[in-house]
Amino acid sequence: MRRLIAALAVLGALAAVPASPARAFSGTLGGRILDTAETQAGCWYAYGGAGPCRAGYDCSGTVYWAARQLGITMPRTTYGMLAGSAHLYRIPLSQARRGDLMFYGSGHVEIMTAWPDTTYGAQQTGTRLGWHRWGPYWQPTMAMRVR
Repeated sequence: MRRLIAALAVLGALAAVPASPARAFSGTLGGRILDTAETQAGCWYAYGGAGPCRAGYDCSGTVYWAARQLGITMPRTTYGMLAGSAHLYRIPLSQARRGDLMFYGSGHVEIMTAWPDTTYGAQQTGTRLGWHRWGPYWQPTMAMRVR
């Protein structure tokens, strides 16, 4: 009986983690970048990291790696992305959709998901790549679309 209760607890915990809405929405270039980045969910954060999983990723390294897998050349750092790229253009935050790049201040970037107020990426040392909810003190300040 204890094993059954433990197994049900584990299943309940797994059910609380959202499954990726991935492949059904892959029509946009940004959506395909998100799909690719999501394949690395669970890899560890590593400052300056741009993959593969055993080496780890930082926030911009996640975006850079996923774009490269699709043959898209983007700047390696958040600052490089903000400075300009032929593949990025600024959009109003209110128009952000799945696959758009969401910038927090000037030093952090993640990818918008299909879930409201949720991005995917690498946050900080000691964490793994995954999905993150915005909060009152943690919200994107700028959005860019990949073309």
